[in-house]
Amino acid sequence: MPAVLGFEGSANKIGVGVVRDGVVLANPRRTYVTPPGTGFLPGATARHHRAVILDLLQEALTEAGLTSKDIDCIAYTKGPGMGAPLVSVAVVARTMAQLWNKPLLGVNHCIGHIEMGRLITGATSPTVLYVSGGNTQVIAYSEHRYRIFGETIDIAVGNCLDRFARVLKISNDPSPGYNIEQMAKRGKKLVELPYTVKGMDVSFSGILSFIEDVTQRMLATGECTPEDLCFSLQETVFAMLVEITERAMAHCGSQEALIVGGVGCNMRLQEMMETMCQERGARLFATDERFCIDNGAMIAQAGWEMFRAGHRTPLSESGVTQRYRTDEVEVTWRD
Repeated sequence: MPAVLGFEGSANKIGVGVVRDGVVLANPRRTYVTPPGTGFLPGATARHHRAVILDLLQEALTEAGLTSKDIDCIAYTKGPGMGAPLVSVAVVARTMAQLWNKPLLGVNHCIGHIEMGRLITGATSPTVLYVSGGNTQVIAYSEHRYRIFGETIDIAVGNCLDRFARVLKISNDPSPGYNIEQMAKRGKKLVELPYTVKGMDVSFSGILSFIEDVTQRMLATGECTPEDLCFSLQETVFAMLVEITERAMAHCGSQEALIVGGVGCNMRLQEMMETMCQERGARLFATDERFCIDNGAMIAQAGWEMFRAGHRTPLSESGVTQRYRTDEVEVTWRD
């Protein structure tokens, strides 16, 4: 019954989770929140993570009712993500592994999301829509790899939403994407925006540039409201995501779709995906904000799978990388 401690800190969330045999024992998390109209810089984010990570570690162990002796392995996010935050968390993971004499595992952040989604929802072999502030991919498992069938060719969908939130000076608390979602519910007018799907891939930089350019003029002339623009942006980018996910499901013959990543807890995206799945006779699986948003338990769960499959990360190879593709990892723990 191995218990795995997981550290996640690839962006503005810092989390420490404990998982034992498919049961999440603890999953505390903190968020670095910046003022409206601003994003989060790597250096400042790393300083936030360093300030709270030891308190989170103690909180996780207390909540799980475990001590260092009960931990069998320590997992951390190797990448992808922001360099400085990744390093700040990896240093703590390496230090604890040496102090406690525990094996270390570097985990791919994207695979952490997928394995947590599979654990929580019970999906067996889904087509995965992975949507977050840093990544946008459509993924399916085949022959010991999570294969990327489609992805963004520029910025991630979450980054597109977050940057538009800065234009409107929307609060970053609890997150800009969540606040856009709430404003979009009050939108009544659909503003036509660029729709860019290229085969299995999507592009969000053009739609962002367009809406950044027209926002102030349209608001000043009364053509629409901020709520209308939030509604229009959501409807357009989510339609693009649903389209490429459906195409991947058709290619794979899949009857399951799983949404993971921070944007995945958006209820409008889940609603649109559910409609598509019902029309195909397929099932949709999704989680709530506890597990969609970056968290330590997802790294612990992926680490648990890797640990049981015999994976270990030597100290000499325990660095981080800002670019670490989902399909680089050999998934030896699945048939």
